[in-house]
Amino acid sequence: MDDEFELELRSRPGRFGEAVRGRGAAGNTPNRFERAWHEIDLEADDPDLAEDGARRGLATEFLVDSSRSIIARNESPDIPFEASLNPYRGCEHGCAYCYARPTHEYLGYSAGLDFETKILVKKDAAGLLRRELGSKGWKPTMLSMSGVTDPYQPAERRMRVTRACLEVLAEFRNPVAVVTKNQLVTRDLDLLSELARHGAAAVFLSITTLDAGLGRKLEPRASTPEQRLRAVEALAGAGVPVGVMVAPVIPGLTDHEMPGILAAASRAGAKYAGYVPLRLPMAVAPLFEDWLERHEPGKKAKVLGRVRGIREGKLNDAQFGSRMSGQGAFAEAIRTMFETGCRREGLNEERLELSTKAFRRPGGSGRQMEMFE
Repeated sequence: MDDEFELELRSRPGRFGEAVRGRGAAGNTPNRFERAWHEIDLEADDPDLAEDGARRGLATEFLVDSSRSIIARNESPDIPFEASLNPYRGCEHGCAYCYARPTHEYLGYSAGLDFETKILVKKDAAGLLRRELGSKGWKPTMLSMSGVTDPYQPAERRMRVTRACLEVLAEFRNPVAVVTKNQLVTRDLDLLSELARHGAAAVFLSITTLDAGLGRKLEPRASTPEQRLRAVEALAGAGVPVGVMVAPVIPGLTDHEMPGILAAASRAGAKYAGYVPLRLPMAVAPLFEDWLERHEPGKKAKVLGRVRGIREGKLNDAQFGSRMSGQGAFAEAIRTMFETGCRREGLNEERLELSTKAFRRPGGSGRQMEMFE
């Protein structure tokens, strides 16, 4: 985090209020690109406060995203994919630690409550995807569906933008890897299993904790840990390669759960696993510090101390090569615990590779070749 930006945030008292029911943030942080920003009044005498002191809730606002392209390119060597697509901007799951929160600042919003209450919907996503996959310039490659926000966040139940994109991917047989915290992914087993039949689909369920109570506070609108494990079981049963992402690993709060998460995922049918230690870029740091103060005050110093321990004394490390794994003795201990757990549970015994061999452009030679299959 930029030191000047961090100092500016800390110098403005009262930027957060009481907990908001169903939300991870308790207020809006300043947008680093704007000279002015709006704060949501969450004073204790608010008539909307529930008996437990949490505001009854803020309605989600859905806005139309008018993007004219849907596939984003990745240049980071830390991330195992070259291209991704995100049907939404912002995420209702409201995860308190979400590294993607600062992306909302590019849209003129806050990384705080705005990120989880102002959701931009790419309603034209499927059409844009069909156009890009059908162009002569498209070189078939695996697409990651999730690079920034969750494609199966609650809005997808009604909007069905992710499903429409999967229909296009199945039509072209272009490989896709999905990462999600929501059991809703099982709704699309028909499309995912069809793609998997051609070696062109995989799904990873992100599981941060097996403690439902902690999960409800950390990830207020995501599926419960039990529901995510049921999703792993359903996907495996449908023949879809499935794994678990222990992400983020929050040192001093959830790191001790890694062996249990890997064991539970393996029992449910997962064959692959990955992990990412907590990182707190820009506005995420004060938001997560506030979350700790409200929900885990006794562990705040320990958690932040250990985060600094794996981030060279800072709350975030943006360097390629270390930002996704951390550095130092404690980061090495987490890595060893992960590798030991995977060996014990039989995870990652084979490399997951998705294939582009079945890719076709419907209406062209691919359709003609189907006559001979």
